[in-house]
Amino acid sequence: MKTEKKMPRVKFPKFKLTVVKQEGYCYHNYKVGDEFMLDDFTHPPKHFCTGLVKSAFPCLYALTFGANFKFMPNTKSITTTCPDNGKLTFKIEVLDDEGKVVNEPQKEKPKGPNPKTLEIEVQEVTGHCFYGYKKGDKFEVIGLKTPAGFCGAAYSVLFPVLFALNFDASFSFEDDPNCKTGITCPDGGNIKFKIRRK
Repeated sequence: MKTEKKMPRVKFPKFKLTVVKQEGYCYHNYKVGDEFMLDDFTHPPKHFCTGLVKSAFPCLYALTFGANFKFMPNTKSITTTCPDNGKLTFKIEVLDDEGKVVNEPQKEKPKGPNPKTLEIEVQEVTGHCFYGYKKGDKFEVIGLKTPAGFCGAAYSVLFPVLFALNFDASFSFEDDPNCKTGITCPDGGNIKFKIRRK
């Protein structure tokens, strides 16, 4: 009988999301200055817009695991835009244990993008895969570019990890902190992937 490796518990930070720009009607009546507190990246406020959750999730995930956004004045924050016609822009900030915004000022403006080389590897196959992926298959990703012809359903769940690793996040609970294992395909869970920052 196969036993799963136990991952140590990690304390997730809280977040504050603030509406900083509005350019159209919002179905939720959000407006500039509205603030929303999240207990962690897995708990949006009750009745919170799921469209925004979709665009904010990679940012929340990345900040949870230590990403730095060097293009932001506070490198422990980032802005994200509503996917519904860009009506709203939100600023996402990490909160400390006392509920204060974590501020790590930008040391210098980046001269341009610094894309990382990332490797997606098929870690485990437990059933049929429409794309025919096999254990050990590898796909290289530069920055946030998509691998040509890659399964879209799988990529949708891999993207937050790719995004996080591209901005210097690390996973202290993994044997290799530059790697995230066990990322599971949403179609029946037949494929598990791991992603490594090379």
